[in-house]
Amino acid sequence: MIALMSDRLEQLKKLHEMDPNDPFLTYGIALELSKDDLLEEAVTWLDKTIAMDADYCYAYYQKAKMHGEMGNDKIAVQAIKDGIEAAKRTNDGKALSELSELLEETQM
Repeated sequence: MIALMSDRLEQLKKLHEMDPNDPFLTYGIALELSKDDLLEEAVTWLDKTIAMDADYCYAYYQKAKMHGEMGNDKIAVQAIKDGIEAAKRTNDGKALSELSELLEETQM
């Protein structure tokens, strides 16, 4: 299973080299890194995703989850709030609902 994740990560990184401005690729790299518990590196890739596309709602969601796992609750809450704003801007009701639910869980 680890080899499969590494292969997927390597494929995503190769695709990213060919198209470094694709936020879907940076988001995918972040998720693969998080599977290997490389959360700080994963958050760096999520930040790249958000820098390319400030409306990529699930990048905020994942960033918040990862910061929460690392014990960075204030940063997690800010990422959720930023994601909620992005969801409102893009009229993404599903992301808005999921981010709002995550905010409630985080603030408990």
